[in-house]
Amino acid sequence: QVQLVESGGGSVQAGDSLTLSCIASGRTMSTYIMGWFRQAPGKEREFVAAITWSGRDELYGDSVKGRFTITKDNGKGTVWLQMNNLKPEDTAVYYCGAGASATYYARPATYTYWGQGTQVTVSS
Repeated sequence: QVQLVESGGGSVQAGDSLTLSCIASGRTMSTYIMGWFRQAPGKEREFVAAITWSGRDELYGDSVKGRFTITKDNGKGTVWLQMNNLKPEDTAVYYCGAGASATYYARPATYTYWGQGTQVTVSS
């Protein structure tokens, strides 16, 4: 089992920045990729960004490219999502996921483990 705990959400103004954290514990060696997804009310879970523990792949959804950056620290089992120039459409609950393969990195089904989510609200 792998446990994921997100933190760092909050309410900000458009143009502001936030950094989300995801701490992984347990059998993290069984995971290969860490991803961030978000889900707004009434919408499907949307891929935001992903990174492999090896560092070989750093992947982004089209809506956040150039604004968000995903980083990791293997020793700390932590993945961060730096979010800059936030927009009202970024408002959602953000979830961290852990999966064993990067083949279909943008699909929620790829990720076996999920955190509880952290709310990000961006007002105009």
